[in-house]
Amino acid sequence: MSTSTRPVPRAPETQAWCEQDLEEDLARGLLASDETAFAAIYRRYSPLVHTLAARSLGDAREAEDVTQQVFLAAWRGRAGFHPERGALGAWLVGIARRKTVDALAARTRRLRLADAAARAAEATVRHPAGPAPDHVPDRVLLIDELSRLPRPQREVLCLAYYEDLTQSQIAERIGLPLGTVKSHARRGLHRMRHRIEAASGTEPVPKAAC
Repeated sequence: MSTSTRPVPRAPETQAWCEQDLEEDLARGLLASDETAFAAIYRRYSPLVHTLAARSLGDAREAEDVTQQVFLAAWRGRAGFHPERGALGAWLVGIARRKTVDALAARTRRLRLADAAARAAEATVRHPAGPAPDHVPDRVLLIDELSRLPRPQREVLCLAYYEDLTQSQIAERIGLPLGTVKSHARRGLHRMRHRIEAASGTEPVPKAAC
């Protein structure tokens, strides 16, 4: 008579201990600059980080960017992780919150810049002969940077801010997928902001990793 052995269900206490041991091992690996441990950390925590970012940003692509920034910051700033002060997961969530706030702030700056460019261009069209002298350099700079964008990005931003079309309407107008339109708008705004900040000497100083 043959008998088969079935795995004994792991008690909740035992499972909790195993989880704790695993996190401690990963934390030690991170502090030791172990790339294998870091890869395991990414697999374990990236879904959580992406979910948190997506809930705040409402955009899966932006959430992907933030997730990458979080783990890049975690690796670069691994010396600043102190297990005695808190768990590894909580430390990563803290970085994710800061990076999400930075992403929201950057989005607000991009929208303000695009709005300023649209208003400046519209004012120039309406009053080509007599813009206020103090505002001429800003207008010229904004319009010039808009004109320097690659054609797809420029076309999407012009349709959005000059014709007040939604991204869905733009996609239908120019025959591109909605995701591509969103990508063109995001990249165009980012490029304009970066170039204008660089030209004005106010380009942000890179922040510490965490």
